[in-house]
Amino acid sequence: MPPDSLPPPRVEVVIEIPRWSFLKRGSTGSVDFVSPLPCPYNYGSVPAYLGGDDDLLDALVLGPRLPRGTRTTVWVWGAVGFAERGMYDDKLICSREAPTPAQRRAVLGFFRCYAFCKSLLNICRGWPDGTTCKGWQPVAAALARAEPRRPDWPGPTVPF
Repeated sequence: MPPDSLPPPRVEVVIEIPRWSFLKRGSTGSVDFVSPLPCPYNYGSVPAYLGGDDDLLDALVLGPRLPRGTRTTVWVWGAVGFAERGMYDDKLICSREAPTPAQRRAVLGFFRCYAFCKSLLNICRGWPDGTTCKGWQPVAAALARAEPRRPDWPGPTVPF
């Protein structure tokens, strides 16, 4: 970071899917599905915010494998937009250091592949689809779209 730049925002992330796990869990801890491929990143949510699908805001954490349930405070360097079933949802990209251009390309490749696989899963479930990766998004825009979590939030309302 240049010396006159502001640091990126920091968020607390709770890890739901440790790096290299085959189980895709939701924010409630229930298993959404078993993937044929392991997730190459730590994946979780930001308990302070709701995303566009009225579930906790998704976050991917770069770095070594973190156990399920780990709470970590990390910088947010960007987001990847994801559209599915008529909803737009950001996935925050977090780490302790700025991602390299190669890491950014790998994250986008992962989400493009994930969108394709999720499309197939949704077709098998009989749900309308249109799952797409919308590319890298600025942090400020992603956080502006998120809503603070309400104290009376009942949990996710959309089945995944």
